[in-house]
Amino acid sequence: MNKLASVPDRKTIIHRMIKYLIIVAGSAVYAVGFQFFMYPNNIVSGGVVGVSMVINFFTGLPVGVMTILMNLPLFIIAWRHFGLEFLLGSLTGMIVSSGFVDLFAMLNLSMTDDPMLACIIGGAVKGAGLGMVYYVGATTGGVDIVAKMIRQKREDVNFGTILLLIDMGIVVVYAMILRKYESAMYSVIAMFVCSKVIDLALYGIDNSSLCYIISERSEELISAITSGTLHRGVTILEGEGAYSRQHKEIILCVLKRTQIPQLRRLVRSLDERAFFVVTDAKNVFGKGFESISEVK
Repeated sequence: MNKLASVPDRKTIIHRMIKYLIIVAGSAVYAVGFQFFMYPNNIVSGGVVGVSMVINFFTGLPVGVMTILMNLPLFIIAWRHFGLEFLLGSLTGMIVSSGFVDLFAMLNLSMTDDPMLACIIGGAVKGAGLGMVYYVGATTGGVDIVAKMIRQKREDVNFGTILLLIDMGIVVVYAMILRKYESAMYSVIAMFVCSKVIDLALYGIDNSSLCYIISERSEELISAITSGTLHRGVTILEGEGAYSRQHKEIILCVLKRTQIPQLRRLVRSLDERAFFVVTDAKNVFGKGFESISEVK
């Protein structure tokens, strides 16, 4: 057996380097949102970090260090369920994000004293950082691992929504123990913003559209859509007019929303009497769109 066969090629090495650079960058962005916006305004982050904040309140122990210690059993579970590659990526995310949190704490900097601004901006910045980490298939540990396990069994629920529900439960406990109800309410707002930004990073903006075209010149339209500048695939559906009982060919195609004006001009140029219906497509999987094999 050739021993070199197991050595990663250059493309794989570059791909892994980019992955870990994104994890480091995302962890730094996450720490900025947490340490410069949320923590100074007593906005609980949720998850293991939220539990660490409660412990920090009573003991003064560093939030980052406590986060690492409580993550150890969760990483053992992650290794068994998702394998070594996920473990290494998430371990990197957890250590680097915790390190940045404690490093930025030394600066003793607060970007705003307005809790609402801290919720919105801090939640958005934190969500952007976490979204970068999740996008490359890693996590920052903690309840992120639990959320990923739930996501595998419930693919109909977005990752950010699962995190939001878990974190809200932790915030309720935080509010009951420390009796900081106003802080908890601000925290829910920050978590909602964070979850939306995470979903935006993972699933993108709803920018695809499903189009139905009924025309007497369907063959010309099919040729123009598939071979022209649009270069999109089409599917022919068989239909029948309810009043005329005449056979109809219905053209079905999926396009980026930015291509709709171009398609509309194309249809108008070939058949002004065509019937053209456009509807939003929440998620599109397949060639030219999102990968059908990857679950985020």
